[in-house]
Amino acid sequence: MTREEAAKYIQAWWRGTLVRRTLLHAALRAAIIQRWWRQVLAKQLERRRRAALDAYVRREWAAVRLQAWVRMWRVRLRYCRLLHAARIIQVYWRWHNCHSRGFIQGHYDIKENQLNLQLEISLGSEVCRLQQCTSFPIKNDQV
Repeated sequence: MTREEAAKYIQAWWRGTLVRRTLLHAALRAAIIQRWWRQVLAKQLERRRRAALDAYVRREWAAVRLQAWVRMWRVRLRYCRLLHAARIIQVYWRWHNCHSRGFIQGHYDIKENQLNLQLEISLGSEVCRLQQCTSFPIKNDQV
């Protein structure tokens, strides 16, 4: 092998080494860019999944809340009906008790130094009316 051939051989080896090194660096950079891009895509996919899950949860929560409101409204409506029925029963029961046991009804007026009192006492079918006018004693503070 001559010197020129040896020089050509060394130059070819050196150019090959430079090309391989450049290709290796390019491959590494491409791998880094690909890894970064896959991470970006994974984050985007995770964000989309999270957004879809949040939307699903919101819809389900709204449906549950609406169902609870409807159930509450129905229970409240039933409660109001039962309360109204209980009040009607109480009114009739009180009326029955008053008419079977009796009750006292009346009013009064106070004028200057007089008390006018009117009472009506009912015991079953019997009614007793009282009317009374009472004078108050007036004190004289003159000594």
